[in-house]
Amino acid sequence: MVRSRRLAAACALAAALSFAAVPNARTADTPRVDLRVLVVDDGGEPVAAIAEHLAAIGTPVTAVRLGERGRPRIDAEFLAGAEEGRPRARYQAVVVPGGGGAREPGGGVAGAVPAVAAGGRGPVGAAAPVLGGARAPALGRAETAALAAYERRFGIRQVDAHAAAGPHPALGAPAWSGRLDGRTARVTPAGRAGPFGYLAGPVPFADLDPRAAETYGRLVRPGPDFTPYVDAAVPGKPRARGALVGEYADDGRRRLLVTFGAPGDRLAYRLLARGIVDWATGGVHLGAARYGFAVQVDGVLGRDARWDPDGDCTSGTPGCADLPPIRMNRGDAAYARDWSARRDFTLDLVYSGGAAARPPRAPGGARARAARRITDREAFRWINGTYDRAPLGCVRGRGGDAARCARDAAGEVRWTPERRIALQIEENVRWGRARNLPVRRDELVTAEHTGLAAPPGQPLDNPDLAPALGTTGVRWLAADRARDPLSRRVGTASTVPRYGLGLFAGAGTEREQIDAHAYRYGEGSRGEDGDPAGGYRSYLVPRAARAALGHVLAADPAPHHLHQSNLAEDRIAYPLLDRVLTDYRRLFTPGTPLGNPRPRAIARDLQRRAVWAEAVRNGKVTAYRVGGTVTVRAPAGVEVPVTAPPGTRQRFSRGDAEVGRPYAGRAAGWTRADPVRERVVLRLP
Repeated sequence: MVRSRRLAAACALAAALSFAAVPNARTADTPRVDLRVLVVDDGGEPVAAIAEHLAAIGTPVTAVRLGERGRPRIDAEFLAGAEEGRPRARYQAVVVPGGGGAREPGGGVAGAVPAVAAGGRGPVGAAAPVLGGARAPALGRAETAALAAYERRFGIRQVDAHAAAGPHPALGAPAWSGRLDGRTARVTPAGRAGPFGYLAGPVPFADLDPRAAETYGRLVRPGPDFTPYVDAAVPGKPRARGALVGEYADDGRRRLLVTFGAPGDRLAYRLLARGIVDWATGGVHLGAARYGFAVQVDGVLGRDARWDPDGDCTSGTPGCADLPPIRMNRGDAAYARDWSARRDFTLDLVYSGGAAARPPRAPGGARARAARRITDREAFRWINGTYDRAPLGCVRGRGGDAARCARDAAGEVRWTPERRIALQIEENVRWGRARNLPVRRDELVTAEHTGLAAPPGQPLDNPDLAPALGTTGVRWLAADRARDPLSRRVGTASTVPRYGLGLFAGAGTEREQIDAHAYRYGEGSRGEDGDPAGGYRSYLVPRAARAALGHVLAADPAPHHLHQSNLAEDRIAYPLLDRVLTDYRRLFTPGTPLGNPRPRAIARDLQRRAVWAEAVRNGKVTAYRVGGTVTVRAPAGVEVPVTAPPGTRQRFSRGDAEVGRPYAGRAAGWTRADPVRERVVLRLP
């Protein structure tokens, strides 16, 4: 029986290879395969993590939510049809939950392995913990059989997002089962030669809370026709390894089985998602992702009020001690320059010239500090932060009404007027250009994102903000991602949502940072034996760095920001930034470099992503593959994100050109339709 299955798989593989060897085959029996992924969603975390990546990179998806009333039935008509006399496969890949999501016709659960005890001592009668919250009912036998027949007919690949407890012929008895928290898996040689070649090797699993199980998995011994792509050492057996991700080729089908679930921390899924999608689609799909990390330093040339750990308050507020403010000095500026050169990473300095224009009170005053940073102008990128960092929203009340907008005698909100906003923007640009700073007038960061809506105190944008942006030529405006998660229009400008890195403006020392964090969030360690440095470096840095790296691996281009105070005194930002950059370079090969885009490039990326997503959502995009030719139709002017094998060429009326740029072993990027053909036509190598 096993031999016959292997023979069938070999025949199917040979057929697939011969099909790929004729890239321009366009005979009537060559099927049309739509570039769209079918996601069967049971509400669990594993499927959600893969669907998150598909949405982030712009891959069209059809989701069937199990348990949803009135959902479509998965049958032959739903999956396939005909188009212009040619067989048509409506989906190029299928993602199913795995265990609990699709039952085999024989009664077992698709993608399942035998249940074992949490300690990993072998099969037991009870099932392993269910991950990802409440699960929807599984697919029935008829729907599972329809999927299997469809995949055999068209050579469609299936991903089992979490192969859970239950019998399955692809996998033998688990070598071990239990918590993966704090463990590190690795990509196997087959994985590096295949879909996970962009990874350097290690695949770490977080242990953010020792009291809770964050990732549960099964290290399985591969059975016949199973190729491990990611494996890990079996605890207690130094030479033994078990698979966590692998390909099962049998009975004319190819399936990728994932045997771990990550309900609390998606980083491992985000790390592997690119390869999972690449495997499922054969390396040809709509959607593209290039990882990037940008850090903007607010308040440069200015100063920040200090946090008082003894009084649990910020200096200058009523009842708080009067402490010296935090401000970068010449040594801090030189360190930032040298760090940037050493790390090959450019910081974006959000400057305010008004602070440096004030008369210095000492030889090392504002002008001297500014002179040093301006001498190193080429070491950084410079962003307009308004001249005085003045608030640009509503005028605030006094005393107990400071959190609310003040009103005039007629009861109308008092707003910062357009003229004052424009003056703050223009004066800072003039100041910078007079000192040869390479500042762009179309990029702007306002102090604490003022001017934009900030509920509940200011529920609306300042109505005078948009006109001021228009008259001063601002096109890209920083926003707080916690309040403004999506890029939106403000007059002629588009917002660029920013993530905070978790560092406080009032923190120049590690003690101040760890104390302010503990006071605000009521959590965290103040260090062993009261040592604040221990708490900062052992507790806050790993968590903040992991959060930032998670944003990067989610293919989210949004920049991160911190404060000039974090580059002064203890220079608390650098351990965090070092951790992010070191972890990324440890996880990825040089062929998957980490970008360092500036605001204008980030805003353009967000903008075209939004336009593309809207076109897909409204059914305005048609894309399919026939043999080695890919055709995409989209509305005029809409850029199309594409990932394809290196050497893929786009056909234009005046000749061909390579599409995309090399990244992670593929050609990835954005392209436009040929104006004559009014479509994107790609020829695969």
